[in-house]
Amino acid sequence: MWKWLHTFADPERAYKLSGTLLPWFTIFAILLIGTGSIWGLLFAPTDYQQGESYRIIFIHVPAASMSMSAYIAMAVASFIGLVWQIKSADWAAAAIAPIGAVITFIALLTGAAWGKPMWGAWWVWDARLTSELVLLFLYLGIISLYASFEDKVLAARAAGILAIVGVINIPIIKYSVDWWSSLHQPATIKIMEKSSMSTDMLYPLLINIFGFGVMIGAITLVRYRAEILARNGMRPWVRDLATAEEAK
Repeated sequence: MWKWLHTFADPERAYKLSGTLLPWFTIFAILLIGTGSIWGLLFAPTDYQQGESYRIIFIHVPAASMSMSAYIAMAVASFIGLVWQIKSADWAAAAIAPIGAVITFIALLTGAAWGKPMWGAWWVWDARLTSELVLLFLYLGIISLYASFEDKVLAARAAGILAIVGVINIPIIKYSVDWWSSLHQPATIKIMEKSSMSTDMLYPLLINIFGFGVMIGAITLVRYRAEILARNGMRPWVRDLATAEEAK
């Protein structure tokens, strides 16, 4: 059933596939984020309660939602690497970790900037904020584990275990505003119910969420290709690739 995974275990094939996908991801990311940001920041109506300060939502919410999505993707790649011993999955997880850390930091930073005018403080030990901070520490811990071992197989195994265990934090982030008394506002985008946002605000927000996801995919492909080259520097196809680049 899972034999299709081994099709992408070949480093050369994975490198070529990611190279094919990269331009498409890049183009769509630019189009989506450009459209969503211009629409949301310049043309969406002013919020009747928060005024213009609410517009940070078009950066904060996509960053926060994608910080969790990136972690799930990293954990899935780590699980595949641990269970099926597919090295390219470990390389994918290693590629995602720094990107997830940066996007989580952006979510925390924009959240603090939004919280200051709304709550009167840059930071409160709110359930949502605290669990998002824990997510950043998980990313940093995984990055540290990858860098702490000379044996990259052992590093991937240790980092993968932490990534999988850390998944328990994702539902805590997601449902913290429902489970505990929280200053953080509840979810404004709802799948099974009508969203509480005006469509003039909702559509650019959704576009930016998808745009951030595609952007993370594009950056991951860049880092993934670099990981493949770093781990396969002595392979003939990598030497041929380097020779071809030098000849240009």
